[in-house]
Amino acid sequence: MIKRLKAAAVAATLGFFALGFTAPAAQADPYWQCVTFARMFSGIQIFGDAHTWWRQAQQRFQTGQRPQTGSVLSFASSGRMRLGHVAVVSEILTDRVIRVTHANWGGSRGKVEENVTVVDVSDDNDWTEVKVWYNPIHDLGTTVYPTNGFIYASAPQQPAGEILMASASHTAGQP
Repeated sequence: MIKRLKAAAVAATLGFFALGFTAPAAQADPYWQCVTFARMFSGIQIFGDAHTWWRQAQQRFQTGQRPQTGSVLSFASSGRMRLGHVAVVSEILTDRVIRVTHANWGGSRGKVEENVTVVDVSDDNDWTEVKVWYNPIHDLGTTVYPTNGFIYASAPQQPAGEILMASASHTAGQP
């Protein structure tokens, strides 16, 4: 009986291979760019290199100098980071320390790093200069990175007069 079960198992296995069923090949992890990851993770639909995000966001999203969970921290173009960088705020620890989740940073080329510590080192506590945790040395990196600020997922606020005018023109033709 056991010989028959083994023979049936071998026959079934050979049948699967004959029909083209194979074990799934090990797939390599995707190579993530920071902008693709930030767009998918935050829902902020901006396209193009990271250094263009801040300018693009000005008319389409709220921007500011205070972190909010889910907002995107926009790094300015500088030094070796000529295309800028974007990272999504995953946690706010203090008014000067946050955690971000981002992709394609430093020693993690093409990989996603979760909950990476970022510290505001700007003189005015306005998040215009930061240091980022660098895992290979298990400490904050030595480089100070210039940033533009935070891009929030909501649309820009309109002045009250514009909101009233838009509302009035929308309802003008209705009884």
